[in-house]
Amino acid sequence: MNKVKWCSSVMILAIMFASVFPANSFSAEKEKKKDPFEIPSHVLNVSKENTFPNSTEDQEVIEPSELTKELMDELDIKIENPVLIKMLNETSLKPSPIAIGYRGMVYIGRWPLNYESSETTINWEYQQINMNELNNTGGTEAQELRYVQQEQKEIKGALTNKINKPDDVKKMMLLKSKTKTKLPLSYQTVIGKNTKKDNTYNVAANKYAKLQTFAPAVNEKGQVTFGEVYLKLKGSKKSIEIKNVTKQGIGAWIPIQDYVSFSYNVK
Repeated sequence: MNKVKWCSSVMILAIMFASVFPANSFSAEKEKKKDPFEIPSHVLNVSKENTFPNSTEDQEVIEPSELTKELMDELDIKIENPVLIKMLNETSLKPSPIAIGYRGMVYIGRWPLNYESSETTINWEYQQINMNELNNTGGTEAQELRYVQQEQKEIKGALTNKINKPDDVKKMMLLKSKTKTKLPLSYQTVIGKNTKKDNTYNVAANKYAKLQTFAPAVNEKGQVTFGEVYLKLKGSKKSIEIKNVTKQGIGAWIPIQDYVSFSYNVK
């Protein structure tokens, strides 16, 4: 009888433990922590082997001056456009302290103010750039297939739809994508002819193999906020005023610089 009670107690504890710690909770937690921008094993860095020296597209981060920061802090809308911030930094606003009754409103244009990212994904096979083949159908021993870039390939990114001040928008999207992915992104990258990699692929006798090579790219999607920007002067006070605010959806393809993706097939 005691043995039966003991077995029942063990079963109850097991059920309670399973309900509190379901079997899939650990795997779900592990899956949740997986980095969506982790580079897969079939994608390799060729920056050292690349026969074309790509220049790093370091995005200039413009820090607002004390005056610009003071003016932006009073706004409900964020200003992140580095070109606009640079212009505001270079603008001299020094109203006279005795300018009683002085009023002024200076229109400095309609600007993309900020970019908000809604989705960032990676297509590891964005554009095919090369194919190496090895025909071993008449052979009696295994042979090795290697990656050798046949022709120089230039991979270009772009915005997916038309928008005002596209260069400003591209800069903001590039900066946001780099921050999210921690990858070397650029709207233009080149893989030079005769770029090679040491990785080899065995091709058995009586087999035909092909090694396709792709350039990966980030697909960035989000929303740009536009507004008419005014510098407002009233006596000795100064401020920024933004009118006619609108939002527009935008997307972009941004290549990953000096990375290639491989797809190996045998038949």
